[in-house]
Amino acid sequence: MTSPIGALFLREWRIARRVGGSGAMGVVFFLTLVTIVPFAVGPDPNLLARIGPAILWIAALLASLLAFDRLFQADAEDGSLDLLHLGETPLELAVLVKCAAHWAATGLPLIIAAPFLGLMLQQETMALAGVVATLLVGTPALTLIGAIGAAATVTVRRGGLLMALLVLPLTIPVLIFGVSACEAATGGTVPFFSPFAILCAITLVALALCPFAAAAALRHLGE
Repeated sequence: MTSPIGALFLREWRIARRVGGSGAMGVVFFLTLVTIVPFAVGPDPNLLARIGPAILWIAALLASLLAFDRLFQADAEDGSLDLLHLGETPLELAVLVKCAAHWAATGLPLIIAAPFLGLMLQQETMALAGVVATLLVGTPALTLIGAIGAAATVTVRRGGLLMALLVLPLTIPVLIFGVSACEAATGGTVPFFSPFAILCAITLVALALCPFAAAAALRHLGE
């Protein structure tokens, strides 16, 4: 028999895969952003190799933003959010499970696609490994931070822009240390594990705090 947590994860993952294919939509947006950058900055291989990790990280961040507004809004529309409030499972745990399913459906495809898109940006093997490692550690933090914005704007009609304005400033540390670790992987001025360890710490802090902040926002808006 599937536990309530497992059933909630499977439900959220199937919905994320079914409703417009948010994972596929994020990958297509990711591909589009990475593809148009060489047209803007020029086809210089050295320049693309230098700024490639930053391009991939910014594209991953913007692609992640696409689906955040649906994290709780669909539940608010069909009444599922009220059931989560009344259920035996703590709302904080339900938020965490929803974030995990959202990351599996939208963040994981971006990580899988990143090495292939990195080849378009003249990235070497070590740079690609650094990008994959940092995205694997950093994208969960993006999802958890996005959950706060999604919860705060769940009752705002067409609140996608407001949600982006709330979330983007909070993601700056993740972006800084993600790109720094990628540059360090290709021989930067600092060891790779220094910015990577800070990125891991940011994700752990987000894991500890964001579900409580998002659940508090949902409770406040539900009163």
